[in-house]
This record gives sequence, structure tokens and C-alpha cells, in this order.
Amino acid sequence: MATRRSARLSALAVAQLNDAAAPILPPPAPAPKSRKRKASAEDEGATTEEPQLPSTPQKRKVSSKKAAQPPATPTPAAASLLSSPAAQTKPKPAAVSRLADPNKTNAPLLSPQTLRVVSSSPIRPRDIQDGLSPSKPKAPGGATKDTDSTTTENILEKACAHLIAVDPRMKLLIDKHPCRTFSPEGLAEQIDPFESLVSSIISQQVSGAAAKSIKAKFVALFEEDDDDNNPPQDQEEDGKEKTQENDSTPAPTKRRFPTPSHVLAKDLPTLRTAGLSQRKAEYIHGLAAKFSSGELSASLLASAPYEELVAKLVAVRGLGLWTVEMFACFALKRMDVFSLGDLGVQRGMAAFVGRDVKKLKNGKNGSGKDKKWKYMSEGEMREISERFRPYRSLFMWYMWRVEETDVSSME
Repeated sequence: MATRRSARLSALAVAQLNDAAAPILPPPAPAPKSRKRKASAEDEGATTEEPQLPSTPQKRKVSSKKAAQPPATPTPAAASLLSSPAAQTKPKPAAVSRLADPNKTNAPLLSPQTLRVVSSSPIRPRDIQDGLSPSKPKAPGGATKDTDSTTTENILEKACAHLIAVDPRMKLLIDKHPCRTFSPEGLAEQIDPFESLVSSIISQQVSGAAAKSIKAKFVALFEEDDDDNNPPQDQEEDGKEKTQENDSTPAPTKRRFPTPSHVLAKDLPTLRTAGLSQRKAEYIHGLAAKFSSGELSASLLASAPYEELVAKLVAVRGLGLWTVEMFACFALKRMDVFSLGDLGVQRGMAAFVGRDVKKLKNGKNGSGKDKKWKYMSEGEMREISERFRPYRSLFMWYMWRVEETDVSSME
């Protein structure tokens, strides 16, 4: 027992001697205090994520929706209202076969004053040809004299065949873009020429939506006179001899667009409440005076030669050459109209002959500083279009569609 105690004491003494010999180190410096921000709820809930390697973005899924159909009228909004009535309360009349002429008006026109239907061509009987009775059987293999007659049913077919015969590249355009304007259904639409011309004046220098809104307000000004806007059907139009009128044509719907006499009864400040400018109100007032006096009439517009028609209309304030050309094409349904000043036609014809219209527009001559710059000269346009007579209206319609079709594949 004594031996164990002496061993512990000697070991303790050795340890004390070692501690005395070791150098005394200063206490460690306290760690600097750092400002700690309180952990937000977002930090507490956030989890540390390992950085991911970059990856190729996935391709967007292409929508399977069908492309929007091109507008019926490829010109600016001014032309789209030319054949749009203010209101339609009855179904559109069925297509009636009538004799057609590419150099005359092919649309049945409504007299602005009497609502009588005026047409430049008579109705062509379906069952009676060359005076033969439908009860008599035709000789086998016998041909009639009407075999080659042009009617509202076949004029579009003949026009398309003519365009393809002149230039085979037109077939691709015709197959891709059927033209309803000159179809039997389009040629059966009854047109009020006064309403169409007023609509063209309203549409000048405004958007299509604004033009429709102003036209609706303009018609609303005359709603109180709507019952008086239906004069007797047997009333003559300004005492002038009318062209042949079709009694079998379906009766027109109740009028919603005012007559020229009702427009003249309103003063200019009243017309301006529909949203018209002072100048447009004057233009419409002047146009109504022309129809009311008989200087313009549905019978004149139906039967007059094209040059006379243009001269009569451009003499009216507010009707320029382009407006008259669009009116003759889309409202009167004349088949041999061609606009040299239409920028869309210029661009389409340049693309049709194989020119890069983008380079033409961005080139030296297309910088925008030269206001007289054109995609194609009027002389060249006239030379090309002359080959498509007497169906230049249809050729012009397809020139607006050229950039939607790759015509180079036909070369």
C-alpha cells in the first residue's frame, strides 16, 4: 500500500516540473463579431441545389391550327365595304343565270331612289334556248346557238381558262385561290351603287374597323326615316329610260341605307355627328345631289362604257381614280378593270415576273426618299396586263395573291 502511494506522488511531482518548464502562451484573441441578418422565411425554406449543366432548349411545338384564309378583298379596307350592305335581314338571293359581258356591269344594281333592280343583261332561260320549246326533244348530237354564250354561270370559268392560256403560271394561282367575287354567287349579289360610293368615301384614310363604326352611326341618323325610305316600286328613276329590269329577280330586303334625297335633307353638322370630317360630309352631300338630280343613276352605271363611267365618277368631289377603279371591279363586277396606281398590284406583278421585291424595296431607289418610286413602271404594267384582256380584273385580283404562292415552281 505504501509502495503504491509513493509511486503516485512521484509521478505527480514530475508532471508539475514539466508544466513549470513549458512557456506560458497568451489566451487566444476573441473572434471578431459579425453582423448577422435574420434569416427570412424564404431562406429557411430554401434548399441548396447543385448547379446543373447547360442543356439544349426544347423546340416549341408548332400549332396545328389552319392558316387564316386570305380576305375576300385583297385591297385596303376602302374596297372591302363596297359590296357590304348596311344590313341584311333576308338570305342572299340565289344565283340566277344571266347573260354576262366582261366589258359591262355584271352585278344587279339597286336604284338608290326606287329600289328597283337594274341589270345590263337579261335573265337567260335555263330550259328555253334559241326559241325552242322545252317540251320538244332536242335532236341527238344537235348543238344550239347558245353553246358559246357567256353567262354569269360560266364567265369565271372562261376567264380562268383565258388567263392560263396567256400564261400557264396562272394555273397555280387559280388552283390555290378560288375567286368568289366573280363566281355565280358573287355576281348574284344586289348592289346599291350609292351606298357603295358613300362607303368608299367613309373608308378613306381610316382603318376598316373605324370605317364600319362610322358607317353604322351614319345609317343610324336615318332610322326615324326608315319607313319612308321605301318608295313605290313602279316609280321611274328621274324620268329616264332604264335598262332592262328583271321582274323575276328576288325582291330586295327592306332598306336600311338612306336614299340620296334623305341625305340631302340632313345638314352638314348633323352628318358630322356620325364621325365624319367636314370634308367627307361635303363629299357625301355632293354625291347625293348627283344621284338626286339624275346626273348619276343605276341605269347609267349598268350600261355606260367604262371610259364614260370613269369620267362621270371622277368628276364627283371625293372620288379619285383608284376609288372608281375599285368600285367598278368589286361593286359593279366589271371584268376588264386594271389599276396601274395600286401598290399591291405593282408589287405582285414584280414578283410574278421573277423580281425580288424585298431587294427592290430596300435598294437605292426604294429608300423612301423618292416618293415616285414604284416596284414596276406603269408602262411595263400596261404592256403585261394588255395580254389578259378582257379579263384584267381577274388578273389584277390574282396579282394581289402572288406573294402567297410560289409561282417560280411553274417556270
